[in-house]
Amino acid sequence: MNEHDPQAYLERIANALERMVPKQLADVDLTGADAFVWHSDPEALETILEVNRIDLELLCGIQSQTDILYANTKRFAEDLPANNALLWGARGTGKSSLIKAIHGNINEKHGYNLALVEIHREDIHSLPRLLSILKNLKRRCILFCDDLSFEAEDTSFKSLKAVLEGGIEGRPKNIIFYATSNRRHLMPREMIENERSSAIHTAEAVEEKVSLSDRFGLWLGFHPLNQETYFEIVEAYANNFGLDFDKEMIRAESLEWSMTRGSRSGRVAWQFIQDLAGRLGKKAG
Repeated sequence: MNEHDPQAYLERIANALERMVPKQLADVDLTGADAFVWHSDPEALETILEVNRIDLELLCGIQSQTDILYANTKRFAEDLPANNALLWGARGTGKSSLIKAIHGNINEKHGYNLALVEIHREDIHSLPRLLSILKNLKRRCILFCDDLSFEAEDTSFKSLKAVLEGGIEGRPKNIIFYATSNRRHLMPREMIENERSSAIHTAEAVEEKVSLSDRFGLWLGFHPLNQETYFEIVEAYANNFGLDFDKEMIRAESLEWSMTRGSRSGRVAWQFIQDLAGRLGKKAG
């Protein structure tokens, strides 16, 4: 190629610019499955054929939270008014499990056609783009973000805040947003306290940081389990998977298991059952 040829030079520039332009997402089809995961780079909706979830009946100790979120989700499926929901609280207490279980149960028991679309925390900056794709589809979608939180230098929470309620378009009618977090206000406590102590206009600075959680119409708190509820969860799992056990034995072993991990939670109970089932040569899950 003659580098002095203007036409060839312009073609090289055009090809370089074309490579720099982000690839457009192909036509989205949400008919092939009930669950999807959004990836922002490159943009793609990955189909999930088998969701990792627990039956709703096995989620013990959170009946009040279950009833509220189930009713909210069912109203959304019926095209009635429903709220975005923030499930916050102690780790391992069933927050994300509840969202996935309710989605599966409502579709199966009531014949609805809800899609579950998960967006990872690190892709939150691309949420407006995802909404622009999903809002043009006929299917109703539960948009789900697990372990959502923001740090001091993170400004992507402003995009999320606008998308939830504050944007000019508002939330698309076929989308509801459910998030889980260990933090009630999605920000570390020291970050909020630092804003309070150092800002010129204290109330305004703190309001900016905590107002994100206010965009969720439902706040559902999940708290550490007491010992009896922990035992109830362990025994429910054991019965469900057909594990033969002595009640006193399984309580003693599961209690020791929880003590080695420093907490009692549904997650710890599940891990104990996996260990027990393995020792008994049984399948669990």
